[in-house]
Amino acid sequence: MKKFSIAEMARRQVEKAAKMMNLSDHLLKIFMCPKRVLRVTFPVQMDDGTIQCFTGYRCQYNDARGPTKGGVRYHPDVTEDEVIALAAWMTWKCALVDLPYGGAKGGVICDPMRLSERELEKITRRYTTEIMPILGPQIDIPAPDVFTTSKTMAWMMDTFSMMTGHTEPAVVTGKPEVLGGSKGRKEATGRGVFINTRELYRKLGKSLKGTKVLVQGFGNVGSYAAYFLAKEGAKIIGVSDSSTGIIDENGLDVEDMMACIEKYKLLEAYEKGTKVPRDEILYKEADLLIPAALENQIHEDNADRIKVWAIVEGANGPTTPEADEILERKGVYIVPDILANSGGVIVSHFEWVQALSGLYWEEKEVNERLENKLVKTFNEVWEISKKMNVSLRIAAYMVALNRVAEVYKYRGIFP
Repeated sequence: MKKFSIAEMARRQVEKAAKMMNLSDHLLKIFMCPKRVLRVTFPVQMDDGTIQCFTGYRCQYNDARGPTKGGVRYHPDVTEDEVIALAAWMTWKCALVDLPYGGAKGGVICDPMRLSERELEKITRRYTTEIMPILGPQIDIPAPDVFTTSKTMAWMMDTFSMMTGHTEPAVVTGKPEVLGGSKGRKEATGRGVFINTRELYRKLGKSLKGTKVLVQGFGNVGSYAAYFLAKEGAKIIGVSDSSTGIIDENGLDVEDMMACIEKYKLLEAYEKGTKVPRDEILYKEADLLIPAALENQIHEDNADRIKVWAIVEGANGPTTPEADEILERKGVYIVPDILANSGGVIVSHFEWVQALSGLYWEEKEVNERLENKLVKTFNEVWEISKKMNVSLRIAAYMVALNRVAEVYKYRGIFP
């Protein structure tokens, strides 16, 4: 597989939609460039007494619609190119679902699986301190992402609060409920994947009952998407995580697998089903594939091997533009990432609003608000897709780009 820049991939997706909607050249130039990218390096004393230096990033891509919003990931492969692309996708995602946010993303180059909780806390607190000049409830609001959790967000919130001299629950989202986290936030991204899947099936006159589903990536997003789909009668026949893939034609017990993850962290400890190499999950014959791992998983070298009729993107950027074209020719429906996995940022917005107001909602109200916003957005994207005869991805980008373009129409270009 050729070397691939996901920042370039994000730009190509924008270019394609911009061409379809005749976006002005000056706006396209603005949309192609991140506003700010911060790179920090900081020392941390490890449990054995040694000192290690870690590198972290925070990209604020565009803040025309409001403060920037986006996750923080801990992973050995975090790069500047990656956080720029992810921040761009967050920008379009927030615009698509009509939230008053711009897009951001951050990350630290580390391997969380090899670090103790104490070491992770030290890394988190020092990283937060280093990026504090560009953080704040009205500036930039982090959230959990790959290998970060509600506890990570609690450490970030506490560090920011200690440095500013007052408790500030609105500086991050995805916190524990006791610190002002929203009910329903943990399940929100996976629930959103499920809602978008259900809406696709409704539009096509299909039933979820008995549909065969593959889930690549059994973290927070993939596991909850599988859980909600299984509750509707779908059959989860294959899942994978970073350690292994597991297949069972009769359907896997999702709750049992989630319990395994809770206890052992990885699926390699799971004793039921048939173990296969993790990437083999992508190529099994089924109805629906949910890529919920990392970027660039479906590309020009493997797209022809995909044997499903629908893909709902739980991860950010799992499908390259070349793969998009191959799958489109095969008639595969793709619900794009900026729509499919937007449930997390929608409920993060609810959490931010609740933290700012000090008034908190019950889970039923949170889920109803999430459902209403996602169904409305899906319908909007579907109608544009049909009207303009474009893919759901291009339709989603057309909605998002138009919303940001409208802001520039009134705000203008400073000075």
